Amino acid sequence: QVQLVESGGGLVQAGGSLRLSCAASGSISSFNAMGWSRQAPGKQRELVAIFTTIGGGSINYADSVKGRFTISRDNAKNTVYLQMSSLKPEDTDVYYCNANYRSRAYWGQGTQVTVTS
Repeated sequence: QVQLVESGGGLVQAGGSLRLSCAASGSISSFNAMGWSRQAPGKQRELVAIFTTIGGGSINYADSVKGRFTISRDNAKNTVYLQMSSLKPEDTDVYYCNANYRSRAYWGQGTQVTVTS
């Protein structure tokens, strides 16, 4: 069983920055994938950024956040971060940390990010 706890959401003006953190209960170096998704009410959940270890490992971003968001990890702290810069009102969403471990998907409880114009 993996538990994921997000933190770092909040209210920010357009053009500002926030850093989200996701602390995992297990060793993230053993996870197949770990990343961030977001979802607004009534909309589908969107993958924002993700680390994968399949095929040698890769990082992927949604086109809507490329060049503005950066995902990083600290294996010693079992924590993944999402640095968000140049935020836009359309980035307003609940952001969820997600992980894939032993063919099971795990999700955090979500953290609200609100960007005002």
